[in-house]
Amino acid sequence: MEEPESPDEHEPQRDQIAALVGSLETDWQRRADESERFRQVVRALRGVTLPEKLRIAGFTLHPVEHDGFEQACETCMYYLVHRRWCELPEIDLPVRAQWSCNVWRV
Repeated sequence: MEEPESPDEHEPQRDQIAALVGSLETDWQRRADESERFRQVVRALRGVTLPEKLRIAGFTLHPVEHDGFEQACETCMYYLVHRRWCELPEIDLPVRAQWSCNVWRV
C-alpha cells in the first residue's frame, strides 16, 4: 500500500520519528511474537519518552521478514489505514505503512 499523496497534520511528527529511528539502535530483531514477550514489551512501553518507546518497540523504517511473513505497519492489526496511525495504546503514534515494530500482530 502506498502512502497518500497529500500529507496530513501528523507528517511532521512522522518525519521526527523517522529521524529518531534512523539515529537509534532499536530492538527490532527480537520480535514479540509470543504472548509473554508481547506483554513484556507492552509493559515496558508505558510511560517512557518517545526515543525509548521507539527503541523498546523495535521500530524500523522498513518491513521486517520474520517466520516467513513480511511485517509492516500496513498489515498489522493495530494500523489505522486512513489515519496512518498505530492504535496500540502503548504506542499511539502516527506511522508510515512500510515501517515495522516488534509488536506487529496479524
